[in-house]
Amino acid sequence: MPKFYARRRLGFLAAFTGLIASAGLLNGPAASAALPTPVSAATARTYLSSLTVATEDRTGYDRDLFPHWITQSGSCNTRETILERDGTDVVTDSSCAATSGSWYSPYDGATWSASSDVDIDHVVPLAEAWDSGADSWTTSRRQSFANDLTRPQLLAVTDNVNQSKGDQDPATWMPSRSAYRCTYVRAWVQVKHYYDLSVDSAEKSALQGYLADC
Repeated sequence: MPKFYARRRLGFLAAFTGLIASAGLLNGPAASAALPTPVSAATARTYLSSLTVATEDRTGYDRDLFPHWITQSGSCNTRETILERDGTDVVTDSSCAATSGSWYSPYDGATWSASSDVDIDHVVPLAEAWDSGADSWTTSRRQSFANDLTRPQLLAVTDNVNQSKGDQDPATWMPSRSAYRCTYVRAWVQVKHYYDLSVDSAEKSALQGYLADC
């Protein structure tokens, strides 16, 4: 092939590849959640073995006992902070509300362009924490748990998926995307370990099963 035509062909291929990449076809979803990286599977297995096994007790639970979406910085509360952290090209107004952007939900693989379609999930739900030992905490510690930006506890996901999860633990609910399940259980165990929360027997068995495949 003459050098001139070879250069033209290479130039076309480079431009075509760049176009595909810019469309996100080579690089996966346009947005991806930025959950703090959980501990390794090996560490999660060690943590899990040290957790107390106990029957859950929801007596007295009230969501309001976990003050959440507190101010984090300036006018931004926890929800708004996670929306900006987990989104791509997020634009906010003067009150820190997201007016545009895109959010990829790792639980189900959906991408959303309206923040109203996105919930901030507590990986370990508030009711689950109450059942597992948070009933004895101070309000201040429950507030820290409900707004924890440091541990892998808060994540932007599809709203109806989060609502479907509710307060279930991994014995009865897991993300539909099997590729994310290892991350999810590692995060779950890390949060429970950090906050010294117990697990029930079915929950522990489910976690052991999922971690064995990580």
